[in-house]
Amino acid sequence: MANRKYTEDHEWVEVDGDSGVIGISEYAQEQLGDVVFVELPEVGKVLDRGDEAAVVESVKAAAEVYAPVSGEVVEVNDDLNGDPSLVNSDPFGDGWFAKLKLSDADELDELMDEDGYKKFVEGLG
Repeated sequence: MANRKYTEDHEWVEVDGDSGVIGISEYAQEQLGDVVFVELPEVGKVLDRGDEAAVVESVKAAAEVYAPVSGEVVEVNDDLNGDPSLVNSDPFGDGWFAKLKLSDADELDELMDEDGYKKFVEGLG
């Protein structure tokens, strides 16, 4: 089973072996509203944790998506170019942004698990 971890900026990474898929949480997409455009990173780009990985534009605002972990972009979700609303309809599935080859798996220890993230979001109310 995949292992999903979260940042305080509402990004997630789902790890499988030495790669991780990144996206934004249900909470983040609700705050943004209807997503109308997503700017994805280029394949081959090396990201440090906290670097801007993507930009999401919605009817309300534009927001940066930061890399929750360091790694090299090995794949991007081209489906978002044609249908950015996938971020709203399926943020943990078809609405993913990029897949990274992880460069430092120890960074995962600094992220929140599902329960920790739920508590974090509840505290934002």
